[in-house]
Amino acid sequence: MRTTNIALLLLIVFCNFLSAQKNEEALLKDLDSKSESYSAVAQEIWDLAEMGYLEEKSAALLQKTLADEGFSIAQGVAGIPTAFIAEYGSGSPVIAILGEYDALPGLSQAAVPEKKSAGKAAGHACGHHLFGTASAAAAIAVKDWMKANNSTGTIRFYGCPAEEGGSGKVYMVREGLFKDVDVALHWHPGAQNAANAGAALANKSAKFRFYGVSAHAAGSPEKGRSALDGVEAMNAMVNMLREHIPERARIHYVITDGGKAPNVVPDFAEVYYYSRHNRRDVVIDIFDRIVKAAEGAALGTGTTMDYEMIGGTHELLPNLTLQKVMYDKLVQVGGIDYSPEETVFANKIARSLGYASASAEIARDVQPYQTEAKAYGSTDVGDVSFAVPTVGMRAATWVPGTPAHSWQAVAAGGMSIGNKGMMVAAKTLSLTAVELLKDGSLIEKAKAEFQERRGADFEYIPLLGDRPPALDYRK
Repeated sequence: MRTTNIALLLLIVFCNFLSAQKNEEALLKDLDSKSESYSAVAQEIWDLAEMGYLEEKSAALLQKTLADEGFSIAQGVAGIPTAFIAEYGSGSPVIAILGEYDALPGLSQAAVPEKKSAGKAAGHACGHHLFGTASAAAAIAVKDWMKANNSTGTIRFYGCPAEEGGSGKVYMVREGLFKDVDVALHWHPGAQNAANAGAALANKSAKFRFYGVSAHAAGSPEKGRSALDGVEAMNAMVNMLREHIPERARIHYVITDGGKAPNVVPDFAEVYYYSRHNRRDVVIDIFDRIVKAAEGAALGTGTTMDYEMIGGTHELLPNLTLQKVMYDKLVQVGGIDYSPEETVFANKIARSLGYASASAEIARDVQPYQTEAKAYGSTDVGDVSFAVPTVGMRAATWVPGTPAHSWQAVAAGGMSIGNKGMMVAAKTLSLTAVELLKDGSLIEKAKAEFQERRGADFEYIPLLGDRPPALDYRK
């Protein structure tokens, strides 16, 4: 009798395993069947190429895509017209999937393997058209799984604008929109498939504005006080500052307004600064020293100065409990294979980057799992990661070797290579969310790790302060 009971128990366990496998297979097949429609959404956003806080049509398209699938939509959250939340289900656990959709200025590029402007003001050089669409596709796939399995819980898509310097998610965190979330999932386009522990640099950015006195630069220069002199003096001092900051810190700037004519002493000039490091306290110190340089420059050039905070983000807090789950799901999904036409395209892109040919095996394979990572860029996902356990991955939407923020990234993102990588991300996010819905102990373990890494005395203070969203920073 006892042997019979054990056999019956093993049979039930085996049947449940097969059922789970079939459920996952059905989810993946459903995503495959919708890949063309999701690619069409992504490519429409790619063509729109709307910059931060100006993504009206892109946000509306994603909202419609989710609303048509039964999600309720909350528009204009956190005081941002292009931010939204789409939700399905009720109760716990609450799983958030982050989506972005802003483009970068000055990176217009056609979907061809040679540099050729598409005649637009901006381009998706960071692949956020793919980011937002894959995340929406994943939310829909998880919703369908929940319905098919009578699963309780909430799947929530966060429409996050202006990641590129606008810190959209920071305002959403500051407004408490993640307070009831158990876990947040995200991904990013890239040149390889990886789900390793993430890292990102904390960042503070501002526009420094100098005000002088205009005059004829030749006829009466003594009456002028050049705002551009203020900017250049500031830049000179900040460039000397570089010798006296931590080695891994980064400072970038661009003069956004330097005057209009050489024979007119400019009475206004503006410079846009970033400061970065993998610790936010170091970033705060560096930024304060940049402000002092600006104040000294104004004093020395007889001008006045003010500045406007534009963005500020935390570093990324890893969660290895969640990371291993996502990595296993990425391995299950795998990478992509190039068609003959895509191989020709990829090889031309590779040659433009100085390689003999594209390393197609990198797009096909998944990178080995790593528990540590070096930070190179910044993301407002960092603030989310200090609010809730957060995990992310990268998918090969670009030709291997392609740097972000390049015309090559825009080109691959505008054709089938980008679309294929996007679906890898959608599948991986979906399977990760489903695993967390099935096994609540993973969420509890992730929360315990989160509390330990964040620290008992942690207090969230946004690096951009209490300013309202910088809705006009790209205008």
